[in-house]
Formats: sequence, C-alpha cells, structure tokens
Amino acid sequence: MVPACSLSWTSLKKLYLCNCNISDESMAKILSGSPLLESLTLYFCDQLRVLDLSKSLRLRTLKINRNIWVLGPTHIVAPHIHRLRLTNSQLPCTFVNLSSLAEARLDICIVPITGIFEADFLQDMVLKMLEKLQNVEKLTFEGNFLQIISLAEVRGVPFPMFKVKDLTLETVIFQYVIPGIERLLQNSPDLKKLTIRARDTNTIREKDINNYLQLQGLNPDQCWRSKDGVFFNNLPWYLESKHATSFVELVLKNTKTLDIDKIVILLNERYLRFKFEELAIPTLSHNNFSIALLKMPMTSNDDDW
Repeated sequence: MVPACSLSWTSLKKLYLCNCNISDESMAKILSGSPLLESLTLYFCDQLRVLDLSKSLRLRTLKINRNIWVLGPTHIVAPHIHRLRLTNSQLPCTFVNLSSLAEARLDICIVPITGIFEADFLQDMVLKMLEKLQNVEKLTFEGNFLQIISLAEVRGVPFPMFKVKDLTLETVIFQYVIPGIERLLQNSPDLKKLTIRARDTNTIREKDINNYLQLQGLNPDQCWRSKDGVFFNNLPWYLESKHATSFVELVLKNTKTLDIDKIVILLNERYLRFKFEELAIPTLSHNNFSIALLKMPMTSNDDDW
C-alpha cells in the first residue's frame, strides 16, 4: 500500500504495478509525483476504480489487464495516450476520453470453467468500445473480442465505421468469428494492411454462445453461416484445407474494393493438418497485394507490447 504522503518520482518514465491493492487516492499521488511518466502498466489492481490520466501529459502507453475476479479500474480518462493494450473482463469498464489514441490492442478475459457468460453485457460493452475506436489507425482484436463482435453481428446489431489502416486479428479460424471479421472488413474502407494470426486466443465456450442464441429465438446452425452461404468448422482445431481456402476467399471478397497494400495470414502450427499444396488460392489479378500462408510458432512475439 502506498503511504499517505506526497511522492516525487521526477525521473520515472515507466511504471509497472501488479497485484496491488492500490486506492484511487494513492494512484493519483503517484501520477502527480511522476511528471515524466511515459508508460503505465496495471495488472490486476483490484481496488483501483477511477484512473484519471488527464494531467499526465507525457503518458503515451497504457496497458491494463483485468480478469474475471478483478474489478478495477472501471472508469478511465486517458486523453493523451497513443497506445492502449486492454485485456478486459466481464465487468464494467468505461473510457471517457481517448482523443489521442493511435494504436489499440483489445481482448476479453473469460474463464470457461466458471460457467459465467454475460452475453448481453459483453455485447454492449464491446460496441461502446468500438465507438471509441472509430478514428484509431492501428487496431488488434483478439479471439474473445472477435467472438463477441460476431455474436452482435448475427443478431443484427449496428456497427460503426472505422478509419483503421492497419488491422490485426488474432484468433482461431472457425465459424464463431466469421461474421465479426466480415463486418470489420466491410466497415474499414481505409484499410491498407491486414494481418490474421490464427492462434489459440479464444476461450468462450461454443455451447454458451449457441445456448444464448437459442434463448433469443435464433437457430445457431443458420446464424454461423457466412454471407456467401459457406459453413466453416465449428471446432477450433478442425481446420481443413477447404475451410482455409474458404477463409482466404472470404477475406479477398471483403477487401477487393479497397486500396489495400498487403494481406498476411499466419497459420499456427496446430492448424497444419493439411499440406499447403491442398489450398486452392483464388486468383489475385484484381488486386495488387500478396498473401502469405506461413507456419507460425505456438508462442507469440508481441515485441513487449
């Protein structure tokens, strides 16, 4: 616990706090006493509720990790940050000001063994976050975030348009992310670069999503068909060559009208149950970009970001 006194950390540029029971008042003292702070990382700071960074004029990078058991912070004012990495939870989190944000990476921590799936709340929270990200030029969405976007899409919920130029999607390739990926591509007319890393970041149980749709009076078997009528695999590690080919075709169709420079699709090695020669890659004559289908290591190198 930070003592109830003034702080003077006049040379501090990076601060990492993990598993800290730090109060709003103590956090405010740290921030006011660290005028040169450029990077702030908060992992599982349970007692923190309001994080006001409006007076941290040099702060550019903010990383927050919340899990299903950790509440804070829930109210964040961050007008000066340029880079945001947020692993959210099934608990409220509101951003008041992200006016300087240029790059964001988001996902949601969902622990399947708890049996808790707040579908309505998660859709509402994700859509509010997307509204805040409309002008961000570099975005990364991970698997659970994409599944919630897909769930909202199959229910016909309106989505904002984006000014994103560099979009990265990190997810298992299966039917529960296809509608969301289609919508993101269709609503990103300024896109220049698309990277898809097929990796194991999805933890929302398929039965929880399908049970929710049934309660809404929807037929899951029909909901998860792509707009072209293609059915994708419903199991994470059942990606066959036909599914990979259909996925490439889906990406191409939804980007063919864009002035896009590069598309990269990286396949996690656990997906390689077929040979690359089995993939029927569509012709690229109508676009000036390249596609790379590569074997990707199981671990991710995020360059400390």
